Amino acid sequence: MARKKKPVPKSQAELLQKQITPKLPTGKPPVPNKQKRENQRTVKGDTVKRFTVGLRDIDETITYYFNEVIKPSVMQNGNKVNVPVLYGSPERWKSIQKDGFYRDKNGKKQAPLIVFKRDSVEKNRSLGSKVDPSNPMTAGIFKKSFSKKNVYDRFSILTNREPVNEYYGVIVPEYVTLTYSCVIFTDYIEQMNKLVESINYASDGYWGDPEKFSFRSRIDSYTTATELAQGQDRAAKTTFTLILNGHIVPDSINASISGMNKYYSKSSVTFGMELAGNIEELQARAKTPEKAQDYRFFDQGALGVQRFGMTTEQINYVALHSTFIADFVTSNTALFNNKNIEVTPAGFTSGDERFQLYINGQLIPAIYYTVSQVGTDVTAVVQTGQTEYTLDSGDEVILSGKIR
Repeated sequence: MARKKKPVPKSQAELLQKQITPKLPTGKPPVPNKQKRENQRTVKGDTVKRFTVGLRDIDETITYYFNEVIKPSVMQNGNKVNVPVLYGSPERWKSIQKDGFYRDKNGKKQAPLIVFKRDSVEKNRSLGSKVDPSNPMTAGIFKKSFSKKNVYDRFSILTNREPVNEYYGVIVPEYVTLTYSCVIFTDYIEQMNKLVESINYASDGYWGDPEKFSFRSRIDSYTTATELAQGQDRAAKTTFTLILNGHIVPDSINASISGMNKYYSKSSVTFGMELAGNIEELQARAKTPEKAQDYRFFDQGALGVQRFGMTTEQINYVALHSTFIADFVTSNTALFNNKNIEVTPAGFTSGDERFQLYINGQLIPAIYYTVSQVGTDVTAVVQTGQTEYTLDSGDEVILSGKIR
């Protein structure tokens, strides 16, 4: 029998260490991406229906194509008669299978007539890949031709305003193959031939509404039978199988992915500089010689100096306002290659108020960054301790101000 070790009493330091509760970092826990307000978009007041494609939509494409494209018709008693197209409900299809043809509520045989019914839906795994059905990240983006955020007014033309584009995101659909059983009823074989010819010509095409969606069709064969029994109505019947290659987009999936439904592009307004006159005209209006001064032009009252305008250097400095996008971004620094900070002329301050810094479209207060000249480049250093976040290489950093 193994001998047990004698327990060693713990020291006072070890006992105190057990009583110490580790201090957790203070502050709010990070918010998941799905719960962030910037990733949530409302569809309140939106008249655009969420994009969905269901089995009923595919069934309706067959009815639309028969009635609007093929337009089946026969000649009966010297008149042209349009052939109705019906979907075979369970009760209606059972009646057809029992009697051999369809009758109305009064027992009268309905001919000519086309009836179809969906038999099966088979998944097509050779197309599409959503990786994870509970969180599909593959989507298609569609641009809407008109948005209420775009107001067609004269101000947009004068200011070169770029309109806001409205986009809708739709997940990659689930591709399926649908099989339909179709039956054609006519009184005469001549009428049947005309209908089969029209339907066969439309085979292997895309069936559906051009304003919505279309699906590739295929019909391989037709089976025709003529029934003429004593004491019964004459009937010609043709059966065929219609195969559609379709796709399905469930409404529940698009509703659950709020960040993929709708978003807007950024709008911008471009303001240009208006020339008030050349240097000679400005000097003539100001009544002052072209000569640099040691005092500021707006201190004429305090210093008792009679000044009536700015120098050429001061005018050029006021007119200068350039905008550049950072060429390289680190955790707290944005680098602008081959740029120079304009030399501040007499009478102007040389602080960071000369610049405006934007990170992903957000204006950063001047107290949170410094702009300096480093060789042939300009750098903007952000105080990440004040902003409480760091920069990323994918962030868009824009610097505007007195830079050439």
